[in-house]
Amino acid sequence: MNSAFKYDLLVVGAGLYGAVVAHRAHRAGKRVLVIDRRSHTGGNCYCEAQDNIFVHKYGAHIFHTSNKEVWGFVNQFVEFKPFVHSPLANYKGEIYPLPFNLNTFDALWGVKSAEEAKAKIEEQRLHLDREPQNLEEQALSLVGRDIFERLIKGYTEKQWGRECKELPAWIIRRLPLRFERNNNYFNDTYQGIPVGGYNPLIDGLLEGVEVRLDTDYFDHREEFDAMAEKVLYTGELDRFYNYRFGKLEYRSLRFEEQQLPQADYQGAAVVNYTDRETPFTRIIEHKYFEDRGTDHTVITHEYPMEWHEGAEPYYPINDERNTSLYAQYRTLADAETKYLFGGRLADYRYYDMHQVIEKALKSF
Repeated sequence: MNSAFKYDLLVVGAGLYGAVVAHRAHRAGKRVLVIDRRSHTGGNCYCEAQDNIFVHKYGAHIFHTSNKEVWGFVNQFVEFKPFVHSPLANYKGEIYPLPFNLNTFDALWGVKSAEEAKAKIEEQRLHLDREPQNLEEQALSLVGRDIFERLIKGYTEKQWGRECKELPAWIIRRLPLRFERNNNYFNDTYQGIPVGGYNPLIDGLLEGVEVRLDTDYFDHREEFDAMAEKVLYTGELDRFYNYRFGKLEYRSLRFEEQQLPQADYQGAAVVNYTDRETPFTRIIEHKYFEDRGTDHTVITHEYPMEWHEGAEPYYPINDERNTSLYAQYRTLADAETKYLFGGRLADYRYYDMHQVIEKALKSF
């Protein structure tokens, strides 16, 4: 330990990545301080208990992985309840099972066999003698007109705030099609929801670690840097470098939450609204993550929005401009000796929770 510093490691951000690294460092005997500008730990997987319903405050979070080490790691801290994620799509009042599987094709066309479904898709597919030039061509060439119009087009345009013809083809590299009746959204070996929400997992990771909330690193940056031998930064990389080369772009989300005096609203944890006219992309009914038999329910409408400074950056826009810009910042970051970087914002990548944990364990 370097006695010139009060801490061996300062972790900026109490989300999943920061919490895992802080846990490992603390267990290795390091002096660790974790700070976060929010009033709670856990980042975007934070849950709020409302009359025995655990509300996912920043959108639906379902834990899934095929990595046995990661699954074993999280189960040290909290018990996981088995949960199969089977979202539904609502297109102008018509309900379709997701992901795209034989149940979906049956609801669309009344087909009963894999052969019938494959023939219908092949009949509708856009056949190109060149590479698709945009997302619309890419999707049409993969799944055909009906699936694209009802289940992809409106949802995607709301999510990205642009017409499908204006979006790059790489956003949809592939669209998995299952020719069996299987509504399980994930293919992973392990899948579940932590009993009591994600807060017990984060609390377990940060047990014994000093944490300061409502604390913005940038308000006292020099002071914080002077406290620790190493600094792990998990925020936006362009902000760390004071936007030296320009700002990276994101899409953001707005949530509208309601508690309703009824036992059920939609009968499922997640329903996507796939038409363009409905302004929100999905409704989450939180009790279905861990139903404790309440006679009321809590729902959240999720609205995509343009990101602006001060809004939460959710989805990086990994187009050519932003990828090039990020590479400039990453070159600076890779040359640092005092500062370490990790997590979805610092990496400018959308990660699932198991990927964040895997990366954090490897980086430590």
